Amino acid sequence: MNVLVVDDAAFMREILKDILSESGFHVVAEGCNGVEAVTLYKRLKPDLVTLDITMPEMDGIEALAAIRRHDPHANVIMCSAMGQKRLVIDAIQAGARDFLVKPFNKNRVEEAIKKVMCV
Repeated sequence: MNVLVVDDAAFMREILKDILSESGFHVVAEGCNGVEAVTLYKRLKPDLVTLDITMPEMDGIEALAAIRRHDPHANVIMCSAMGQKRLVIDAIQAGARDFLVKPFNKNRVEEAIKKVMCV
């Protein structure tokens, strides 16, 4: 399964890429803001996107909405250091399939992917 990882923090992308690789997933690309997320999604059409909420240029909720307008069936898991109820609700209402809170837990990441992708 091809995964696009988008987060403005390079170390967070590395952590998530390591978890995904160890779990047998292929990271096809990574981005550092919402604009890159939308561009890379349209170009690569990954099976799954992990998308940070708080990013420069275009935040994750806006990027999620743009991706879902392009592909209503896009599988997106939102990520945030702020596990606030309002952000979770906003993300789900915008079309996110699940929500991960940083720091990432390998078992929770795998659980979210299995839930979203029915693997």
